[in-house]
Amino acid sequence: MRFLIPFPLIFFFLASCSNSEMSNTQQVQKPQKETVAVPIFDADSAYSFVAKQVSFGPRVPETNAHAKTATWLAEKLQSYADSVFVQPFRTRLYDGRGIDGKNIIAAFNSEAKKRIVLAAHWDSRPFADYDLNQSNHKKAIDGANDGASGVGVLIELARIFKKNPLPKHLGVDIVLFDLEDYGAPAWLEERQQQDGGWALGSTHWSQTPHIRGYQASFGILLDMVGATNPIFPQEYFSQQYAAWLSNKVWQKAHNLGYGNSFPKVLGNPITDDHLPMNTIAGIPTINIIHLVEESENGSFFEYWHTMNDSMEHIDRSTLDVVGTLVLHVVYNE
Repeated sequence: MRFLIPFPLIFFFLASCSNSEMSNTQQVQKPQKETVAVPIFDADSAYSFVAKQVSFGPRVPETNAHAKTATWLAEKLQSYADSVFVQPFRTRLYDGRGIDGKNIIAAFNSEAKKRIVLAAHWDSRPFADYDLNQSNHKKAIDGANDGASGVGVLIELARIFKKNPLPKHLGVDIVLFDLEDYGAPAWLEERQQQDGGWALGSTHWSQTPHIRGYQASFGILLDMVGATNPIFPQEYFSQQYAAWLSNKVWQKAHNLGYGNSFPKVLGNPITDDHLPMNTIAGIPTINIIHLVEESENGSFFEYWHTMNDSMEHIDRSTLDVVGTLVLHVVYNE
């Protein structure tokens, strides 16, 4: 996805943050010595999982490509996880039209009380509404980076969890959200975009989790984590709702030598799957998302919501950085 919330709309909120709060956001934590062995992330394997999703065609809900991808995702995760839940749901789009979706959840160490959520969205955008060629605006995109990259990293993590069991006290739930990227297209007038229609799958899951009364210690959302030379600032809502987690993960990135990709700067506020996870489910969740300070499409990578969001622009080294970082966070909990 995502939908950028312009800073003027949150100016008052930003101004209301105390100096102490903002200084805490930027506070540098002391490096912590790791005490456990962390498995090696296989970027080639993750890349193959990204490519497999893209091979089905655009993963637009209620299409054959979407159905085939859902089947493959569930079967692949079943080969790694303790259990897999497929959560069908029906919701409404920005224009009021009803539509069906499926969230896919894989559980590891199901009996563990302490749980972490690792999430991404698996659907792809039905509109290339930021493509330079206007004739492409109503075409569906491959979504190689915007969706498939995060899912590819998570499937590789699932494979690793199978081979390298998690600590007994810790459980992980990989949640693949559907209908994240079916928001109002850019060609509509601004007043018609107010309801947005983003993050519908995560909203449903946050309201009705796959297990009654489900809770987790924290969550990490991966979105657009496959492009070359990415910048992952500390996204605004991640800092608002889970600054302690955001600071911890970004410090871990610096300890691993990834500081150039994970600068300790405040990023723009993005309406994404982590927002309902924080505000509805009450799970402190951060968003690792590639953001650009100045771009024609509003803070997102060059090929966002265009026909060029394809495998050609997926970088194994970026998948490796993000996957390795998440592994170090998880195995050191």
